[in-house]
Amino acid sequence: MAMPAMNQTLGINKQNLGLFLTLHGLLYGVSKFANGFLGDRANARAMMVAGLAGSAALNIFFGMNSTVLALGLIWMLNGWFQGMGYPPCARLTTHWFSPKELATKMSIWNTSHQIGGGLILILCGYLVEHWGWRSCFFVPAGIVLLGAWYLWRCLPDTPPSVGLPEVEGTQGASGAQSREQFNAFVLRRVFQSKYVWLASLANFFVYTIRYAVFNWGPTMLTETKHVRIVHAGYMVAGFELVGGIGALAAGWLTDRLFGGRAMRVGLVYMALAGLSLLLFWKVAGQSEWINLVLLCSTGFFIYGPQCLVAVAVANLATKRAAATAVGLTSIFGYGSTVLSGWGLGWLAQNFGWDAVFEGLLVVAGLGALVFAASWPAKAHGYED
Repeated sequence: MAMPAMNQTLGINKQNLGLFLTLHGLLYGVSKFANGFLGDRANARAMMVAGLAGSAALNIFFGMNSTVLALGLIWMLNGWFQGMGYPPCARLTTHWFSPKELATKMSIWNTSHQIGGGLILILCGYLVEHWGWRSCFFVPAGIVLLGAWYLWRCLPDTPPSVGLPEVEGTQGASGAQSREQFNAFVLRRVFQSKYVWLASLANFFVYTIRYAVFNWGPTMLTETKHVRIVHAGYMVAGFELVGGIGALAAGWLTDRLFGGRAMRVGLVYMALAGLSLLLFWKVAGQSEWINLVLLCSTGFFIYGPQCLVAVAVANLATKRAAATAVGLTSIFGYGSTVLSGWGLGWLAQNFGWDAVFEGLLVVAGLGALVFAASWPAKAHGYED
């Protein structure tokens, strides 16, 4: 939401704005991968609070700066602290819920992305119009600090840490283990699993589309559809919030109709996300309502596989290595910001938005092919 105003007031072009997104995303992915190893052993509460507090501080510093170099470095470092959130969440969900309900429960948890993303788009649309783009970083930082305080007071770790028995169906993956045993288990269940690697590659294509719409949506809507920035905020918020419903539906379908085979549901969703993008590009025209409906449709279908990739690898890796497996998928997911950030910024700057949509349709097709290659993958649960 701040990007159009930063482009106008600071003179930072789309290519440099895209570079900010790429640097942030790359370090975010590396952070999720590195912190995945730590997340499988660390206290979830301490890890999440440290990440939130660090991100809040860097948001404040970002809002206080104006040079391309300073903004780029701060936003890149912000990625590291934000990457400390997902691994402990993966660890917690796989400790507190059994394999048979994991897809449904993780899809409910996953709606936090869409609820937060949707609300902040609406809030920042108001802030940037009335208080300037810098307020888009100061106000969220205050919200984040409140969230960190709440988690520090209330978030438990594993069931045994609060005197409860382990959840039924997960006991076989627990027990004392040496570092060598743990490393051997991670090697076997994560790095030697072809389906974990395929899921990681699929995540690259999913996140390219997800962040293309989320990051560039407001700029694209104001430039090509002539939508006011406040209205663009509501429209991209719709993409996020309806995406939460899509993730919930995908989790339910995976558990109830597909026997935990998340990648099969991901194939259907990815194909329909590509169709929605095509209609948004070629059919929507200048109608805000049609554009809104098709953006929401794209969100519904892209956030299904965004959630299901994590479900698939968490089931394959078991709770003992879930954070590590999710971290590996994140390397690929946020490596996609080379395309969705700098790459799309370069395309839009030099060839226009039509070239951007052509590229995104290719991405959707390739993603569907990778999901199709994962069709035989089974949900192993947490058995050894």
